[in-house]
Amino acid sequence: MPEKLQKNPIHLGLGATAIVQPEMTGDMSWYAGYVERHGEDGHEGRLVSMYRFTESWDVWEMHPKGNEVVLCTEGRMVLVQEMPDGSEKRTALEAGEYAINDCGIWHTADVEREATAVFVTAGEGTEHRERK
Repeated sequence: MPEKLQKNPIHLGLGATAIVQPEMTGDMSWYAGYVERHGEDGHEGRLVSMYRFTESWDVWEMHPKGNEVVLCTEGRMVLVQEMPDGSEKRTALEAGEYAINDCGIWHTADVEREATAVFVTAGEGTEHRERK
């Protein structure tokens, strides 16, 4: 039976496993449960998820244990990365285009109308901070 990625993300784990996750709620308790289920995979585990955005992000995030792939599948979004020297790199993504958030790089996104993207994330230790 097919699954919907936006509803049920996938965990890519050790030994080339792919495990369907419980329904995504979008709150931090879901992510805490994910860590409980797959934390033993450490920084080699990857979360594959899909989100639809109708507005710009209100937070910055950073993944300290690995790179993240951002693949725009619909619409247009601008990935904003804060570089080590404090400058910002802005990368416009349209459907079929992707960018990589390097390990340790703070990032956020601007969305003018709406966009959908797939994320392949090394989520262990992910940090967030308010976007001003």
